[in-house]
Amino acid sequence: MFSIQKLLGRDEKFYDLLEASAEQADRSVHHLIGLLQKLEQHDTPENLEQFAHSRREDKRITQELTEQLSKTFVTPFEREDIQELASALYKIPKTVEKIGERILICPEDLAGQSFGKQVELLDQAAEMVLAMVKQLRPGIDARTAREMNAKLQSIEGDADKLELERLRDLFKGNHAAKQIIFLHDLYGLLEKVIDRCRDAGNIIVQVALKYA
Repeated sequence: MFSIQKLLGRDEKFYDLLEASAEQADRSVHHLIGLLQKLEQHDTPENLEQFAHSRREDKRITQELTEQLSKTFVTPFEREDIQELASALYKIPKTVEKIGERILICPEDLAGQSFGKQVELLDQAAEMVLAMVKQLRPGIDARTAREMNAKLQSIEGDADKLELERLRDLFKGNHAAKQIIFLHDLYGLLEKVIDRCRDAGNIIVQVALKYA
């Protein structure tokens, strides 16, 4: 087991900031789930304030983390690890907000479409990232990091297979051209969020291996 103290020093605020960022990422996914549920009930939200709030809060957290790094003695190599993880975490709510924006452009084109399984996998990925980030505080060993990341990679694999199935149905089905473009864009963004989660998990594994 490695001591994350070597990476972040004794100051707990770095753990707090990284965990807060991961929590905002997870929360943004819950906002997406709520949005889709409202649309299923034929209740279209007027705006995406919840999404924007999570993205703005995560941006604030990332900026604060960067400022704290400049005030704390950390080697350049270690600083790069922290900044990479912070960047990967911030991209999750940022991309989820884009999904919400696209949905509200043409919510009627979601008629007859179910994103339940895709969003479920996304929720699992965000939860796993949050769990991995929280393991940094006590010190995550390389074996645990690999095991948790393997679950994350499995989720990504399932999401890739599901996207391929949806794309096959989309292009072989009887859909209007506008709906094909709309849904194709959403599928791509959903895949991108999963990839952001994967990136965060890979960084944590690299840190665990480096300080084993």
